[in-house]
Amino acid sequence: MDDVKRLLEGFADRAAEALPDADIEADVTRGRRALRRIKRRRRVTGVLCVAAVSALALAIGNQVKWWGNSTEVAGGGEAETSASSTPATAPAAEPSKGETMSMFGASVVQLVANNQPWHTIDCALTPKGWTAETPIAANRVVLSQPAMRTADTATKVVLQAAPQARSLSAVRVTDGSGKTFHIGTLDGRLTGQVKLADQWLLVELPTGTVEWPDDVLRRFMDSCTVN
Repeated sequence: MDDVKRLLEGFADRAAEALPDADIEADVTRGRRALRRIKRRRRVTGVLCVAAVSALALAIGNQVKWWGNSTEVAGGGEAETSASSTPATAPAAEPSKGETMSMFGASVVQLVANNQPWHTIDCALTPKGWTAETPIAANRVVLSQPAMRTADTATKVVLQAAPQARSLSAVRVTDGSGKTFHIGTLDGRLTGQVKLADQWLLVELPTGTVEWPDDVLRRFMDSCTVN
């Protein structure tokens, strides 16, 4: 401020020697006011600049933070896409109680009308492709496939009438058509039996068969009579 005063006084001495001292003092006062206004503007401008920079930094920081967390927001979508694009491996179906593996891949025996008399045991249905071996006994019928004729009865369907029921393992009991069907295993073979009048009909299926679901075996036994 002293420099401004000396400058103004020197200028006044050279250019306006006739001016009174009061005018120089007024100029100095005005100069000081102008300088204060300039300083105030600079301070305000500096504060505004700092505020603007802080706001910009905050906005950029929030944006970076948002993008940094975008994996959480979009991650679900990406995980969802990945899950949908990669089909989940379904657990292998297991046969429920009363069903055999024939329901899950193997071919199932088809029952057709039986036009061959079987003497004491008679059935309206017979497995397609299977025929009764002759001679047919009074209380026993053996069915086999012509292309697989063998002496081994374990590969055949054996029907037998008996006055007493046999003891089966892992028995499944089902009622239907006024009859009670028992399906289980006998000597390792899938076997069904049902009481018809005063006789029991026992049906032994080939060893290891998976082609006779319980419902097919029940239909077959239900079509039979014992005379």
